[in-house]
Amino acid sequence: MAEHALKAVIEAADRAIGAEDFDAVMAFYADDAVLIVRPGLEARGLAQIRTAHERIAAHFGHRLTVRQGRMTVLEAGNTALVLMESLIDSVAAGGAPQTETRRATYVFRRSADGRWLCIIDNSYGTDLIEVA
Repeated sequence: MAEHALKAVIEAADRAIGAEDFDAVMAFYADDAVLIVRPGLEARGLAQIRTAHERIAAHFGHRLTVRQGRMTVLEAGNTALVLMESLIDSVAAGGAPQTETRRATYVFRRSADGRWLCIIDNSYGTDLIEVA
């Protein structure tokens, strides 16, 4: 089975996050997107999402790398649900490298020009129900 086009889109977004190229990061989001910053805290719309990404980079000491693990894409019309292992590489307070694996859920919408844009960015996946 061929890889879904969203795999390349997400890989490019992950590279932009690691490079702290926030202009490029924002190009992956729809205007009305929602980013789950952490359970209980959401960023809505492009301005809040950009600020959140800048703060996340600072929180991780500008040493954040995001990678993909296993991925499943469920597509219906112009909407796609992505279920994915998201691997978050950073450096612990003592300087040791660390990797956190999350079971993320993302929702993308295909725009009129054919681009896939993220409308829900939830790297915490179903773990959100634990805090609800």
